[in-house]
Amino acid sequence: MDMEIDASKDVCLIKDNDLFKAAETGDSSVFTALTPHQLSQSLSLRNEDDRSLLHVAVSSGHADVVKILVTADQSTKVINCADEEGWAPIHSAASIGRSDILDILLSGGADVNLKNDGGRTALHYASSKGWLKIAETLISHGAKINLKDKVGCTPLHRAASTGNSELCEFLIEEGAEVDATDKAGQTPLMNAVVCENKEVALLLIRHGADVDVEDGEGFTVLGRASIELRPALIDAAKTMVEG
Repeated sequence: MDMEIDASKDVCLIKDNDLFKAAETGDSSVFTALTPHQLSQSLSLRNEDDRSLLHVAVSSGHADVVKILVTADQSTKVINCADEEGWAPIHSAASIGRSDILDILLSGGADVNLKNDGGRTALHYASSKGWLKIAETLISHGAKINLKDKVGCTPLHRAASTGNSELCEFLIEEGAEVDATDKAGQTPLMNAVVCENKEVALLLIRHGADVDVEDGEGFTVLGRASIELRPALIDAAKTMVEG
């Protein structure tokens, strides 16, 4: 790639599109060729989706480029910047399950509890995808475990839908509210039941989840359960009552 540099003004004449292409493809040589001032200036660039070079490098999974951008001067001013949907780079790192990239962002000052336009934090996305290691890292850096998104879902609601019982167990041990309700009045247990995640449903009941609570439409957990799943839920609830 040809690059013209005006040394008197320290301005790189490389096209913005070429920088975004390098961030997307992981061509770190393009960024290492920039002077510190040019690199710092590039951080403020935005594409048509209002995404920065850091957004693109993170979502494309290129840790080398992410590290270069995060260690650049002025990076703290853009590391928590949102795109047109409110996504910051940390949301993308959590969603794609890249611990190495997440670590780079956290070391650079990423806000672990930042919400996007849907009210979701990085922990919501880690929980939605079943990324236990990501969830562990986020919580160890101060992620709030019971924050609700715009539809009232906590990370445990999201995790219960995935069927990942190990992740659900971890969230509960870290203080997740077992009977938190979303705006539809549904609990994580209801999410697990609706998604036919038997192992998670039984786990939640063992941790005291209420099987008699009614959602906004008047359905209980058993009312939401399939005929096949209902007997196991009843047995688990009886066992809890009998102690």
